[in-house]
Amino acid sequence: MNRRNKGANTNAIQMCIDIFLISVVYFIEKMVYGNYLRESTYLKCFALVIVFGVVYILANKEARIYNVTLFFYMDRFWKILTKSWFLASITTIVFMYVYNPGPGARRFHFHYLLFTYIAICLNMIVSRFLQMITTTYKAPRAAYVGTFEEFEKFNYFLNKTSMKIENVGYILEKGELENRVFNVLGNLSELENIIRKYELDQVYFMQHTDDNLAQIHEYVDICLEMGVTVKVVIDADGHHLMNRPNSFVSSVGTYPLITYHTVTLNTYEQLVKRLMDIFVSLVGIIITFPIMLITAIAIKLDSSGPVLFKQKRVGQNGRTFEIYKFRSMCIDAEEKKEELLSQNEMDGFMFKIKDDPRVTKVGRFIRKTSIDELPQFFNVLKGDMSVVGTRPPTLDEVSQYKREQWRRISIKPGITGMWQISGRSNITDFDDVVELDLKYIDNWSILTDVQIILKTVGVLFRRKGAY
Repeated sequence: MNRRNKGANTNAIQMCIDIFLISVVYFIEKMVYGNYLRESTYLKCFALVIVFGVVYILANKEARIYNVTLFFYMDRFWKILTKSWFLASITTIVFMYVYNPGPGARRFHFHYLLFTYIAICLNMIVSRFLQMITTTYKAPRAAYVGTFEEFEKFNYFLNKTSMKIENVGYILEKGELENRVFNVLGNLSELENIIRKYELDQVYFMQHTDDNLAQIHEYVDICLEMGVTVKVVIDADGHHLMNRPNSFVSSVGTYPLITYHTVTLNTYEQLVKRLMDIFVSLVGIIITFPIMLITAIAIKLDSSGPVLFKQKRVGQNGRTFEIYKFRSMCIDAEEKKEELLSQNEMDGFMFKIKDDPRVTKVGRFIRKTSIDELPQFFNVLKGDMSVVGTRPPTLDEVSQYKREQWRRISIKPGITGMWQISGRSNITDFDDVVELDLKYIDNWSILTDVQIILKTVGVLFRRKGAY
């Protein structure tokens, strides 16, 4: 796990957009030029574009333009982008005259520099507009604790940055209602219940001095135990709370910001994980479509009822979504569950029976081969699930979770995960399932996801622990 979270405040998406933009300008210009230049000349031009892109991106990064905490002022951004463009242009012009690629390449590159600058300026305006209209889309759900006047000042600065926050409400430090306080969620003493009820991803503490910081230790621990990110806004050095490995320091305006977390916040890895989810789910849908079609027909012929089984499951930090599966049970399976609770083979909140009488003939086969879970590729494509994650729990299970068990849903649930490759239904103790999930969260990396996917393929062929 990336405990220090270097790059957590980096706008990786904007960086990718810039890389895409300067590449597109080259290919459009090449199409316009047609066959005017030889292919070897175009390769030299492309080499100059690569040098330009590297220098431009590094210059922007050095100027912190990809930092989400940087205030967006149009004139400031224009100056930074112009400076980066100028530096990258001078670098490539020097390269061009040293290596002399020819008059055609020089003319091509000068046109490229001009068109790129126009595209960069247009992109700055469009990106800001898109940022404004998509502020709360997929943004972390956050609540604020502390002095309301300080929150208003901080929020003023926050709105000038690229940080996305869905403002859920305000948590009172004490029982007395302050003037002008909006959307009160409850008192700080009820923090655990508030996190559960409002599906919070983040909690902001508005503080001032080291003395005040010492008073919130207990509540920081509650948040971290439940997998909720804590952001402490301070006007002090914050020495009392900084002695933690899972933290990093940034700033919003004049406010220093200490972030404590239990889940990696590195935006590069998050972007790669999402892109990998989209790619794997699309490939999975295409490859398994014939199997899904045959399965749908078999289910219809075997028993009455719908082909797909849809059920409310709990996703990241308590959000609910509909999970898709091929129906493997009779249509009144949920009603019969009460009668079978005494036969549950799992220790804890999960429910599983090896010879479940509610399972149909086709259902038994698709469960054994895990074909029933193929429609979950569509859940991944929608963004409700990930290919690799924790097992998606039911609403009944989550309602019984202890505080320390809540952290297992601090990430998106997955089609596969540590539980599936470690024995699956052979693991009958729910505490063991939680331990495996937390192990995955604490040690998460892209390489870990790849390893789990490869091991899952082996488990499916062996049909280990599936019923």
